[in-house]
Amino acid sequence: MDITPTAPKLRQLLALLALNAGVVRTDQIVDELWEDRPPLTATTTLQTYVYQLRRSLRLTGASAGEAGREVALHTTRGGYLLELPAGSLDVDQFRALVERGRAEAERGSLEAAATTLRDALRLWRGPVLADIRFGPVLQAEAVGLAEFARSVREQRFDIELQLGRHHEVIGELRAALAEQATNEGYQSKLMLALYRAGRRSEALQVYQDARAVLRAELAVEPCPELRRLHHAIMTGDPALDLAAPEATAPRARPAAHVEKPPELPCQLPPASPVLVGREAQVSALCAALTAPGRRAPGVAVVVGPPGVGKSVLAVRLAHQLRAEFPDGQLYARLVTPAGRPADPVDVLGDFLSSCGRAVPATASVQERVRAFRSWTADQRVLVVLDDVVSDDQLRPLLPIGLGCAALVVARRRLTDPSIMRTVRLAPLDAMEALELMVSVLGRRRVAAEADAAVQLVTMCGGLPLALRAALWWLELRPHWSVRRLVHRVGAAPQLLLEPGPPELDLLASVARTTELLPAAARVALRWVSLVDGRIVPGDLAAAIRLGEADAEALLDELVEFGLLEVEQPSEAPAHGAFRYRCHPVIRRVVDLLEADAEAGSPVFGPNLALNVEDRGVLRRAVAI
Repeated sequence: MDITPTAPKLRQLLALLALNAGVVRTDQIVDELWEDRPPLTATTTLQTYVYQLRRSLRLTGASAGEAGREVALHTTRGGYLLELPAGSLDVDQFRALVERGRAEAERGSLEAAATTLRDALRLWRGPVLADIRFGPVLQAEAVGLAEFARSVREQRFDIELQLGRHHEVIGELRAALAEQATNEGYQSKLMLALYRAGRRSEALQVYQDARAVLRAELAVEPCPELRRLHHAIMTGDPALDLAAPEATAPRARPAAHVEKPPELPCQLPPASPVLVGREAQVSALCAALTAPGRRAPGVAVVVGPPGVGKSVLAVRLAHQLRAEFPDGQLYARLVTPAGRPADPVDVLGDFLSSCGRAVPATASVQERVRAFRSWTADQRVLVVLDDVVSDDQLRPLLPIGLGCAALVVARRRLTDPSIMRTVRLAPLDAMEALELMVSVLGRRRVAAEADAAVQLVTMCGGLPLALRAALWWLELRPHWSVRRLVHRVGAAPQLLLEPGPPELDLLASVARTTELLPAAARVALRWVSLVDGRIVPGDLAAAIRLGEADAEALLDELVEFGLLEVEQPSEAPAHGAFRYRCHPVIRRVVDLLEADAEAGSPVFGPNLALNVEDRGVLRRAVAI
């Protein structure tokens, strides 16, 4: 019997009370009927509506329900309760059928489950509460019911596909997509149904249409599951074929479970368990690499002095972003163990081989670049390039797909136009360095020698690599106190620089950077490293008998490589001179490298060793 009133507010009130099994508070009803502009007489008007609704129920003969139970509208303290016999609402019938159908699917009765879910969906004649004006409360109810119905519809399609009814559901899936063009669940099911029906080209076209509409409407790429299904259809993956029926099936399985293709690589090194003080930089890099709606692959560069933790940050972030790049994560170091720039030809060969692309040994760099770009054009791949030394080295290794990104660690500042963001890492401040120390040694050990811990942090100058090298000694020799290590480092600063584990070798890290410097810049670095303070270009020009502009160019080149820091004075001098300084720890490293050079080490070369007279010239030219 139809008991729906004709007055819009009464219809709205009845829908709100009927959809809620318990008491509906007065304030909720007022919000629903008038939203944020209730009249001063809202409570009185609501009481009138309740009276009219009760009268309507009586006049339509709805006083007696099924099984002798009455339809009653009760006034309670603070609200109202509509009491209805079970099964009075079509939404209750819908939920009951869905519950039964899902139970049948759990038991493996797929035929019965498909029939029951079809019966449930027949009750869904259109948008929920289509003839009622929504307020905020009913809006939430309607959205919830629509989502529930959508999930039921998708489950029914899954079951039909498991039963081999792919021909039958193609038309329904196309109709469903016409209503919801961005629904990736419908898109994947239609692709699978078409593929199983022998219409692979149409299935691939559905993916292209899906990708286009997702980009246009939502500015996103297809989800990983849809991309893997597309890859499986292209390669004819047997996992997509209809499985043979089983004697007993404990539950309904998804329509198709396509494993991630084994050739999709993950070349990332292990991530460091500790990363402190880099929250702002991580946030900036994530935004550059994963920003929605970008018109080019995300390319972000991390720069900073040797030992500041650039590679640790990049690898840690790459692991964090793996889910954003499901088609693979590639990694390469662009400096050889001997300190020479790696050849992009070799790196591209490794990348293509990892992606399952055969590359002839004779293929030129241009041929490899074309092959790499072709592969990345439709992929979502993260490329991590560590120790990049130049724009020319970087450019051939960048992916071109809009879903791709490149995270670059550079030994000098880069200026390629493809770079979207450059993030500079500075040494840790004292609190961050202490936090790193606590993460390695434990809070109790650090707190017991707080003063010595602060001294050690100061000696390391905020460089994570130097501090980790110091902590390595305390881990290696747990009977040492922090105070003892501070005393040993004070007497022999090179203790922080003596070779330990390769990943903690700051001496080697600085040496690799200096190996990339032109000869004149290496000489300038050695002059500046003698100065315990700041210098201006004129100081260096006088010391090494160069023009001031040439001296400033050498200093700026050292800044590009992270070997010097530059400060702009609050009041710029007439000639716009800047002040430069060398980080104390890096100064000590350069001293050791110079000693090696004088002993014949190839790092600087014996012809660049400073003699006593040279040192005297500099010390007279610069106030120390």
